[in-house]
Amino acid sequence: MISINGVTVTFGGENLFDNISFIVGERDRIGLVGKNGAGKSTLLKVITGEQSPSSGTVSRSGDVTIGYLAQQMPLSDGRTVMEETMTAFDSINTLERRIEELGQQIASRTDYESASYEKLIHELSECTERFHMMDGSSREGQAEKALTGLGFRRSDFGRDTSEFSGGWRMRIELAKILLRQPSVILLDEPTNHLDIESIGWLEDYLKDYRGAVVLISHDRRFLDTVTTRTVEIMLGKTHDYNVPYSKYVVLRAERRAQQQAAYENQQKMIKSTEEFIERFRYKPSKSNQVQSRVKQLEKLEIIEVDEVDNSTLAIRFPPAPRSGNIVLEAKGVGKCFDNKRIFAGAEFTLERGDKVAFVGRNGEGKTTFARMIVGDTPVTEGVLRTGHNVSVGYYAQNQEDLMNGDFTVFDTLDRVAVGDIRTKLRDILGAFLFRGDDIDKKVKVLSGGERSRLAMARLMLNPYNLLILDEPTNHMDMRSKDVLKRALKEYDGTLIVVSHDREFLEGLVSKVYEFSDGRVREHLGGIDDFLYRHKIESMAQIEASSAGKASSGAAAVKDASSEASVKAGGRQRSFHEQKELERARRKLRVAVDNAEAEIERIERAIREYDNKMADPQAYGLDMSDASLFDDYNTLKSQYNKEMNKWEAATEALDDFDAKNGF
Repeated sequence: MISINGVTVTFGGENLFDNISFIVGERDRIGLVGKNGAGKSTLLKVITGEQSPSSGTVSRSGDVTIGYLAQQMPLSDGRTVMEETMTAFDSINTLERRIEELGQQIASRTDYESASYEKLIHELSECTERFHMMDGSSREGQAEKALTGLGFRRSDFGRDTSEFSGGWRMRIELAKILLRQPSVILLDEPTNHLDIESIGWLEDYLKDYRGAVVLISHDRRFLDTVTTRTVEIMLGKTHDYNVPYSKYVVLRAERRAQQQAAYENQQKMIKSTEEFIERFRYKPSKSNQVQSRVKQLEKLEIIEVDEVDNSTLAIRFPPAPRSGNIVLEAKGVGKCFDNKRIFAGAEFTLERGDKVAFVGRNGEGKTTFARMIVGDTPVTEGVLRTGHNVSVGYYAQNQEDLMNGDFTVFDTLDRVAVGDIRTKLRDILGAFLFRGDDIDKKVKVLSGGERSRLAMARLMLNPYNLLILDEPTNHMDMRSKDVLKRALKEYDGTLIVVSHDREFLEGLVSKVYEFSDGRVREHLGGIDDFLYRHKIESMAQIEASSAGKASSGAAAVKDASSEASVKAGGRQRSFHEQKELERARRKLRVAVDNAEAEIERIERAIREYDNKMADPQAYGLDMSDASLFDDYNTLKSQYNKEMNKWEAATEALDDFDAKNGF
């Protein structure tokens, strides 16, 4: 449907893309991946025609239509949510008006045998058939389904779009694109504007979509669920893998390892051949063999190893000053804006070292609660207090927008740094990939990802023992998110994360606070445990609601919402049995996570040894030192032991899940 042929895009004399080519087929599900700044968004603009390539072409089949959701796009006001969404059906509305016009003309005619009358009848028949093929009679139902799936309540449909934040209005634009059903949907970071439930709905919609989908996302789980093909942009080149993201990561590593091995073998052969030529160059008896090898080298096609961009963040949070055991306490906390209650009755206690997540639909009060903790907005009801010696570091959702656009990158840190840390600002900026002339760039010219990194760098300037991060992974690429997650897991203070990124939260938090329907509910366990229980409860509530239509069903609804029971082995588990099973499962899950973490630590150590041994002079190594190899072999032995532990732990978890229906 769409063919990208030898496209090159040049900025300031540098090639962003260099002669890239690939094809988007009819039912393709393509994940476009690469680090921030690789050119993913630019490539979507080239495909839509918003930006022209420096060379090369983009060709489309004649009937191809494109729906494009950019990260930032103009949003219109002056209509209600439903009215704006219904503009997606402009072509159907035009067709409906034409059908009405034709009906009126036919009703006023009496020349039933004339050619013009027959022509009207024929056109009416064609328009009516097209109207039904486009499912025109169910427009409002389709719009309602899309809007509710993306998180709107029915009470929102009549509200003016200007009453909503930019994120919610982007959801309206996304709904319009989905309802138009173009041949190809291009989505640039769609999950940045969605909560966990809406992401799940969009995943299901895109999996069944009858057209092609090309999307940019840094949500690994979203990519794995929706896409079946991965196109990587790295250092101006594209690499096409016919697999989802997680499998692509494995295949990419295997491919490069094979290339490296083939390259090294070829280099050994070349060296051996050159030594033979040099050794026997002047011996007449060997002249034929020498010439043969010279020609062999001339014809040899040198194996190339794919370049890899290994630049990545180097984040390590400063050690947290010791706080009291109770870090944060909420007693009957509520919040109202004007006469609108956001939530009420929040009761919980955070202890030193806790790592928790705030989740829920947008607008339920997650960010508001975070701002109440740091004192940016007052508490309306109840008591919210921090413990002894608690110092709070806050990364706001719009943190990057709060920075002065006319300051340089260096000035942004220099103006808030105090004391000896000012001598290390260049090192801190370097750890966040701001190097060389980058530190003199003005904030207003930075990309969204660069601004996020700069805002995160500001958190490094002071040691905090309570970090509150509101959507920290928006605009971050995969590797940056992995580095941030690892740094947060190692952070020894208390952590609150507001996020909809399921993969980022899993293994990071041990408790989830759900903001929903004006309440704040505590859930023990990780994000996957929360989502699993949430799905069970939702299903139980639906079943109970259906039963209630046939009978009173009040007890069933109460059981579903308060003590959801789960079928297993032909009987109903009690709430307490289910809790015990979940507790046992968490222990098994922790064993798997610990083994994975230890394997990752050992792998890093082995890689360090490999790098040093590859260039011993640079690291001042004595390769004749036997202890060096003893340490290396010890690491290899530890790696094998940990792999055995991991396999046993994984098998135990799988057996437990199969036995207990998880």
